[in-house]
Amino acid sequence: MTKNYGVTPPISTNFPVEAETKATSKLVETLKEYGQYETEEEQRSREIVLTKLDMIFKEFVRNYSIKNGLPESLADEVGGKIYTFGSYRLGVHGKSSDIDTLCVAPKHVKREDFFTHMYEILKAREEVTEITAVADAYVPVIKMDFSGISIDLVFAQMGLSTVPESLDLSDDNLLKNLDERCVRSLNGSRVTDAILKLVPNVESFRIALRCIKLWAKQKAIYSNVLGFFGGVAWAIVTARVCQLYPNAAAGAIVSKFFRIMHQWEWPVPVLLKAIEEGPLSVRVWNPKIYPQDKAHRMPVITPAYPCMCSTHNVCASTQAVTTDEFLQAAEIADKILLGQEVWAALFKKHEFFHKYKYYLQVVASSKDQEEHLKWSGMVESRLRQLVSRLEVVEQIERAHPFIKGFDRNAVCRTEEEKLQFGYGDIQTTDPSQPPSGSLLEEPVTMYSTTFYIGIGTVPKDPNNPNAPRQLDISWPSNEFIKMVKQWDKYDVSKMAIHIKCIKKSTISS
Repeated sequence: MTKNYGVTPPISTNFPVEAETKATSKLVETLKEYGQYETEEEQRSREIVLTKLDMIFKEFVRNYSIKNGLPESLADEVGGKIYTFGSYRLGVHGKSSDIDTLCVAPKHVKREDFFTHMYEILKAREEVTEITAVADAYVPVIKMDFSGISIDLVFAQMGLSTVPESLDLSDDNLLKNLDERCVRSLNGSRVTDAILKLVPNVESFRIALRCIKLWAKQKAIYSNVLGFFGGVAWAIVTARVCQLYPNAAAGAIVSKFFRIMHQWEWPVPVLLKAIEEGPLSVRVWNPKIYPQDKAHRMPVITPAYPCMCSTHNVCASTQAVTTDEFLQAAEIADKILLGQEVWAALFKKHEFFHKYKYYLQVVASSKDQEEHLKWSGMVESRLRQLVSRLEVVEQIERAHPFIKGFDRNAVCRTEEEKLQFGYGDIQTTDPSQPPSGSLLEEPVTMYSTTFYIGIGTVPKDPNNPNAPRQLDISWPSNEFIKMVKQWDKYDVSKMAIHIKCIKKSTISS
């Protein structure tokens, strides 16, 4: 008897026909051309970095234990372990993918010490660059490049005296007596492992997911923080379509995926398994009880306890943009399976900067490079709240955020250059040109990150096409600036934020 996966029976258990098998082979070839598979040497580099991280973390736990009064003989046994999750653990990472890494420590190692002492240990290593700690995030994280590989480190303090190498994180009872941030940190690893157990054919799932992730990035709709689906959500929705077609080839799964997602009757949730209760008194996603859950527009629910919505940041505009892209992709994918189109057509790059007449330009700037990483990261994490405010403005039909900021730096010689750079009016300075204004005592290096939001306006009234129209974004802009300046680390002498509405023609390529 064939095992059923998911909360409903499969739509079809048919095996691939020759055309689907050929289309899948061509898909893999195309994904390789787009750099979605790494070489053996690159894979070894990642393994070396993870081995080093594991040793550094174990040494940190050991030294911390001794410092806090544990005898050396016991400190040698307390353990500590790193787990990978996300795209690396799913087996769908590409050449430029980061590695999501979970550091699991015994109960006497505190989170504050990890985000101070472990951070300093890592910062002092010559292999580490671009390191920043975001200890107050929803899931606290240390971000860094280690030997050129991007790493996101999260931390969980277990209720155990020791953390053995054999520790299995899928045991729900391990979550007892942990604080919510530790539960959220563990969730990444637990969700990834659950997804792999809930797909009928892991290899087909991996090929399909590589394709869908690349497509989403090319179309600039891959960003949880800015209100689109993030990596976890894309993995879950792909896995759900795999459950519905358990024997299908990856190429056919991709084609079915876009049709199913475009026609999905949101807010019906995407589930890989029934939502279960567990041993904790924590919230499990339930729109019948919680108004916040009922407000989720495109709920994609994680399959590990406690079940959460991985798409809670989706707003009306990002839902509309994503739905449009599903339809366009479905039409292209159908043609590919019929042999009328090639896979590269699916991966044609977005046209975000040509799509709208008006854009909102949000410039976060700072005098200090390390402080700027934190400041620009904080502004980015709040940007979807600006999008929500824009959505209620008369004349605005859609507020479409671009999924990443653009970093710049410039040596400014006058106060005027600093202001122009902070406003985004100049992107660099030319030392061969005489400066305007009086010189500063010493030139100052300024850092900025510029974010863009495309503004889709309400169509003109055909019955009154000459009616005056005014696009006023002062209220949402001022409210957003006021909000981000309330950040407890905001320093008016070092940081600035400016927002202005610009025309398409003024955006530099």
